Amino acid sequence: MITKFRLSPCFLALLGIGLLSSSAVSFSREFFNPAFLTNMNGSDKNPDLSVFETENSQGPGKYRVDIIINDATLDTTDVEFFSIAEKSAAYLGKNDPATNLYPCFSANTLAGYGIRTRAIPTLKIDSNGCVIIKSIPDASVDFNFNLQKIILSIPQAAISTTARGYVSPESFDQGINALFLNYHYNGNNSYSRNNDTTDQQTHSVNLLPGLNFGAWRLRNFTTWNKSDSNKDSSGSWDTVYTYLERNIIALKSNLTLGESSSESDVYDSVPFRGVQLASDDFMDPESTQGYAPVVRGIAKGNAKVVIKQNGYVIYQSFVPPGAFEITDLYSTGGNGDLNVTIEEADGSQQNYVVAYASLPVLRREGSLKYGITTGQYRSSDSSVDDTPFTQITASYGLALNATAYGGAQLASKYQSIVMGLGKNLGEFGAVSLDLTQAWSTKKDEDKNSGQSLRVRYSKNLNDAGTNISIAGYRYSTSGFSTLSEVMETYRDDYRIYTSDRVKNRTEITVSQSLGEDFGYVNIGGVMEDYWNERRRNNTLNIGYSNSWKGITYNLNYAHNRSSTDNPGNGRHYATDKIFSLNVNVPLDRWLSNTWATYGLNTSSPGSTSNSVGLSGIALEDHNLNWNMQQQYDNRDSGSGNAGLDYKGTYGEVFGSYNYDKNWQRVNYGASGSIIAHADGITAGQSISDTTALVKAPGAEGTRVIGNSGVKTDFRGYAIVPNISMYRQNDVILDTETMPDDVELDTTTATVIPTRGAIVLAEYIGKKGIRAMLQLVDTQNNYIPFGAIVTNTNGENTSENSSIVSDNGQVYMTGLPQSGSLIVKWGKKATQACNAAYQFPDTDNSNGIKQTKLICR
Repeated sequence: MITKFRLSPCFLALLGIGLLSSSAVSFSREFFNPAFLTNMNGSDKNPDLSVFETENSQGPGKYRVDIIINDATLDTTDVEFFSIAEKSAAYLGKNDPATNLYPCFSANTLAGYGIRTRAIPTLKIDSNGCVIIKSIPDASVDFNFNLQKIILSIPQAAISTTARGYVSPESFDQGINALFLNYHYNGNNSYSRNNDTTDQQTHSVNLLPGLNFGAWRLRNFTTWNKSDSNKDSSGSWDTVYTYLERNIIALKSNLTLGESSSESDVYDSVPFRGVQLASDDFMDPESTQGYAPVVRGIAKGNAKVVIKQNGYVIYQSFVPPGAFEITDLYSTGGNGDLNVTIEEADGSQQNYVVAYASLPVLRREGSLKYGITTGQYRSSDSSVDDTPFTQITASYGLALNATAYGGAQLASKYQSIVMGLGKNLGEFGAVSLDLTQAWSTKKDEDKNSGQSLRVRYSKNLNDAGTNISIAGYRYSTSGFSTLSEVMETYRDDYRIYTSDRVKNRTEITVSQSLGEDFGYVNIGGVMEDYWNERRRNNTLNIGYSNSWKGITYNLNYAHNRSSTDNPGNGRHYATDKIFSLNVNVPLDRWLSNTWATYGLNTSSPGSTSNSVGLSGIALEDHNLNWNMQQQYDNRDSGSGNAGLDYKGTYGEVFGSYNYDKNWQRVNYGASGSIIAHADGITAGQSISDTTALVKAPGAEGTRVIGNSGVKTDFRGYAIVPNISMYRQNDVILDTETMPDDVELDTTTATVIPTRGAIVLAEYIGKKGIRAMLQLVDTQNNYIPFGAIVTNTNGENTSENSSIVSDNGQVYMTGLPQSGSLIVKWGKKATQACNAAYQFPDTDNSNGIKQTKLICR
């Protein structure tokens, strides 16, 4: 039996609609019809959502995005986007995703990211000055709106070899005009516990004032030291340097006028008063960044550490018994060995030298580094003759990983030339060898000549965990003298002045990892002897550190030995041997951020002592350090100390108390900085030569992430103490500490400062009430989905807008206590209304007001 089927008219209609819709796919794009939102929320008004009617469509404008080129994130910045809905074919390649937004990059901007725009013959730029990425062969661009990322794929042939880590000079920020003062004060009151001595006071101040005007930097370093045990001393002032400096970006150089020190990579650094033009390697992202020493030592008891360089006292501080490290020395504008004196409580002293030397001279192939200095020789002794001199040095990168370097020093009393060669030996490290020929005339002596041979070596053996920072050797003939040694003879007391003429000098700094479970060893030493008086100095420091289940322990040994010939009395020897053991045990199980400490000190000559103590970190921002310690030695003598160090918004303060059988001492001090700028005066922690000034008006008390104790002051300003010059620095504000009535457009500011700059990290935002509003019309119908709500009160109202979601809800920020809002959902006059509001002082949920408004 055959069954007959009949198609109903309804089915035929549905079938026809399906066929029509399926065939439409072949010739029509997908379309989001805003009519589907009609009657939504009980309203028959259609919102104007034309910009969102297609997939992946967004409104044109400026967006803050990450710039990613070939999987490397190079920048975070504001980029202007324009719509290319009608011109997609002209801008997008076949591999580009469909989007209606296109980023506008100028040719210079892309060049700053390392793209060789001038070497691409097919490169096209539209009428707005924007590069058409499609015109770069095999290049593509993708804008991920949800992640706010621009992903560029550029062929390697179009990328400069210096792109990775490269920062375009056009991005360098010379900073704001400002006057500032960096200061560090340290005081000590010593109270005698017996009748043989009197009470004493010592005071030390380091001042580093400066002025920034455009690209010019005026700098000064002045110290004041006072010891008034007899209460008749007013202290002494010393000016370490005063100079005016600016960068010359086109030459990758710095111009210095005034008092400073010459370059030290070829010659030993010489203090001068005059003019210097020298390369600045910090402008090159792959250059060697120089060498800075860490001063290590062991104190037998509560002691004062005094560090001198080139005759100037550049650092004073008090340390507890045991091993110590000093890593916060101010830059002195040049190099020169550090003379360290540890003054113990019993009056004894340790004296040793920390080498402040440079690494082997190496340059990349084709790169040039130079220095030209001319002026007067500058001594810490005012009676020394200010003899004019000129120094010229240069180093140039050759093929085969070699570097040639040389220079000359010319003065009426001294002339020298030096020539050298550096070589990268690959897995065997780097070495340099140079020979200096000098002719000199010391005061009341005939002209003399001599030679000096110097070898320097460095190596980082990653596989073996070994890092040889410096291994140097120098031999000088009896007739050789340096420029400083000759100039220092021209002084009033030259008859009793003895110049230390080095014969041999060996210096080494080595660190060695012994494996994950076996700890770490560091060794540092200087050995030198002299032509005069058969003098010898040997300094050796050995340290071992390791940890076990969170418990860390350190062993340190210091050996200082010096000897001289005393006519008629034979040879005189002075030796100090000190050993220390320090153990830190974390107490997190009972007290968070707290450690128990044990220390053992034994010295020869001297005694053996044992100490126990507690130390820790406190406060939410971990900006308060505290410690207490009690010590006993084998001479039945007890001593102890306790101290606090607080880093806050306006600076750092510290204090400690210690005692022994002879003295009670109170040590105290403060450090910080003050910057006077166009918007007022801001105080903060001590700054390095390059710093950032946060400007976030209204956002008082907001923490700056990554900087302990740094918060914005009552005006929303803060000083970020340390940032890197010629590098991209992200200054990030912590939103959790921001006031409830402040909303920032972004919490990250990216700055790229030049040397010595004070750059402005500015944050644009809105201060006012945050509110979740529900908008209805006079008939109690919800305002349509997608309507634009604008705050008409205050400045920049166009930037204070939001979009209505369903049920007429809209989130607004930066609102005053009362005002009016403009609401629009179309272009007709009937598609707009105004909503007046008056917020009560209550009804506050998590800092957000909630209310219902009638839009009329």
